[in-house]
Amino acid sequence: MEKTIPLLPCVSITETLDFYCSLGFEITYRQKAPNVYAVVAFDEIELHFYVLKGLVPQDNFSTCYVLTDRVDVLYERFTGGLRAALGKLPSRGLPRVNPLKNLRSGNRQFIVIDPSGNYVRIGQPFAEQTNGLAKGSPGGPKLGRALETATMFADSHDDPEAAVRVLDRALALDEEVPAALRFRALVLRADLAVRLGADDDARRLLSEVDGFGPVADGDVTDERQRVEDLRLQLTTQ
Repeated sequence: MEKTIPLLPCVSITETLDFYCSLGFEITYRQKAPNVYAVVAFDEIELHFYVLKGLVPQDNFSTCYVLTDRVDVLYERFTGGLRAALGKLPSRGLPRVNPLKNLRSGNRQFIVIDPSGNYVRIGQPFAEQTNGLAKGSPGGPKLGRALETATMFADSHDDPEAAVRVLDRALALDEEVPAALRFRALVLRADLAVRLGADDDARRLLSEVDGFGPVADGDVTDERQRVEDLRLQLTTQ
């Protein structure tokens, strides 16, 4: 049997361990000398950390991918632990947990970004796997393609500004689209506003979301949960 274990850098081992413990991980090893090192585990997930002097969290490109067959369970466990520890689920800054989403690559995933800027991507295949670059149906709504692109910019590239530009252009079009699609697009746009510190815009967009009522033409369970998280974020600033 082979096993791959990611070794991720951190600024503070104590801050890192506190964060992962809030998610539900356990500390299985800690070393102070000759170098600072620690290991955390959650069931079969094992992450190793070492202190890297001069590390700037915002410039950290370290990442790993956790492949699972229970991504929804892990998302609930990790976000529930973080909510209990912080009183909310942070939507901007570090640390945070990006929302659970179905991606056009065929994966359902979320991303844990820890205090040192490490990206731990956790996902589960739900459809045929692609490179994520295939275009949607040529006859489909432009807003649908824009939503996929904006999601990629927001969560995979960590570029909310680019995501806003793509989404705003599509939302401004005089285009008839399914209610669930517009609902998803508005929720992402509100999420982006929170990430960028535009709280008044976020509140306006969430008020627009409230006008939808039941959405009958698609499953928007993930988005409704995100709406609640964003509201809590805005009321606990």
